[in-house]
Amino acid sequence: MSLKSQFSTHEVKNQPQPLPNLNLWESDQPLRDAVAFNGADWAQDQLSRHGAIAGGELMEHGELANRHRPQFRGFDRHGRRVDEVDFHPSYHALMRQAMQAEVHSFSWRHEDRPGAHVVRAALMYLTSQPDAGTGCPLTMTHAAIPSLRHSPELARQWIPLLTATAYDPRTLPAAQKTACTMGMGMTEKQGGSDVRSNESRALRQADGSYEIVGHKFFFSAPMCDAHLVLAQAESGLSCFLMPRVLPDGTLNAVRIQRLKDKLGDWSNASSEVEFQGATAYLVGAEGRGVPTIIEMVKLTRLDCMIGSSSQMRQALVQALHHTSQRKAFGRLLMDQPLMRNVLADLALESEASVALTMRVARAVDAAPRDAREAAFARIATAIGKYWICKRAPAFINEAQECLGGIGYVEENILPRLYRQAPLNSIWEGSGNVQCLDVLRALQKDPEVRDALFAELAACRGQNPWLDRQAQWLLSSFNDLGTLELRSRLVVERAALALQACALFRAGQGKVAEAFCQARLGDEPGLAYGTLPASAPLDALIKRAMPQG
Repeated sequence: MSLKSQFSTHEVKNQPQPLPNLNLWESDQPLRDAVAFNGADWAQDQLSRHGAIAGGELMEHGELANRHRPQFRGFDRHGRRVDEVDFHPSYHALMRQAMQAEVHSFSWRHEDRPGAHVVRAALMYLTSQPDAGTGCPLTMTHAAIPSLRHSPELARQWIPLLTATAYDPRTLPAAQKTACTMGMGMTEKQGGSDVRSNESRALRQADGSYEIVGHKFFFSAPMCDAHLVLAQAESGLSCFLMPRVLPDGTLNAVRIQRLKDKLGDWSNASSEVEFQGATAYLVGAEGRGVPTIIEMVKLTRLDCMIGSSSQMRQALVQALHHTSQRKAFGRLLMDQPLMRNVLADLALESEASVALTMRVARAVDAAPRDAREAAFARIATAIGKYWICKRAPAFINEAQECLGGIGYVEENILPRLYRQAPLNSIWEGSGNVQCLDVLRALQKDPEVRDALFAELAACRGQNPWLDRQAQWLLSSFNDLGTLELRSRLVVERAALALQACALFRAGQGKVAEAFCQARLGDEPGLAYGTLPASAPLDALIKRAMPQG
């Protein structure tokens, strides 16, 4: 035996092969079933094309765009103010592919077809798995359309550019571009979620435009071509469209102070800005800023649900792939009883999340034609946003545990998913804000209450635990004296009931029964991996396994 052979120490054994490229649409049975049930399987070809790209080349672009974070460049070499943010080429590749796939515009380009919002939700779900940061400009560009329709002239100018499928990152006046993106600026240092305390001031000019002086503490995606912002006008808090570049080619007086050093969401630039007499145009009526911009917020909150569900799915895929190849104590991890319980429980949570998300997308889609669906969308979006986004961090951490130590190492996607996971529970209103919105909607609009309980009534008799939950919710909503104090518990239980209903109504009876027992039963576990012995572990894991 040679001396060299005695020192051969690096033979890799019992490690999974790298996860191959997957078609994220074709490999995801729960997603396909949820989309089909909610009336949107007519776009399968487009979803399959985008799913193949999202699970292939975009996975590497997502890694690179997060490894090489955007950099702020305030001045050029001659000292002129440029307020530019430089992105890695992979960020641009992600944006280009997403816009070509209509992630930002499908709902509006196919508005005449029922289910367009469901298709768009599925496109966003696929896009968010390789990278969630680009979801910020894509979401806001998509969600700005209903707000802009409050001002027909602005809508005529901007909506064709915001729904175009090109990607044009050039710094030019909007009229000279092939496509535009839209951001949003609401929060200020002194107010946060309390936007009515905003102090930025808007002064009307002779030509009908406004000059705005003030600041925004969170001004996300500052390279967007325009932002919808809130400022105080003569008649009160109002909504304005603020272009980045003015028609004469000069930069608007929006001065980037710094980029936020965030926990996650590294591929996306979030900034603090000051408005030094920035030109803007009124959207809607003066003094109606919150009702106008809330049209945008409703859709961005749905995207929070989509994003968290998507990230949970990708974490689950990673856990299933690893445990199906890694052995411990003489057999595959996936074949160990306790690991099977964990994987099945994660699969159950993931499927319930996507089922409710697509049900809410269907309600948003039907809202213009159906008053009850509009009322349901109003409350279910806040309920789903609260609960699904709350579940994501613990879910992704559990998936990391399935991989062990390498699930904590940056060469793996799971640390990035974990850093990203808390964002959606904070963005567009934290948990308390969602709960208060639910209570406000229930108290102000009887149609909202009727729509919620009509949804639950559609599943009456399917499961005794679900029936009991619906009755508990009815009693709780009638106890107005302590309702605000207990609203987190009430909204949580409403979310669980709606998830169970979404599964039952989609024809996933076995999954729904397992969900009711695990989440609504007499002995619910608090951690993942606490399903009862009677749960259909094999069936849950089989449905969740990436196919192909």
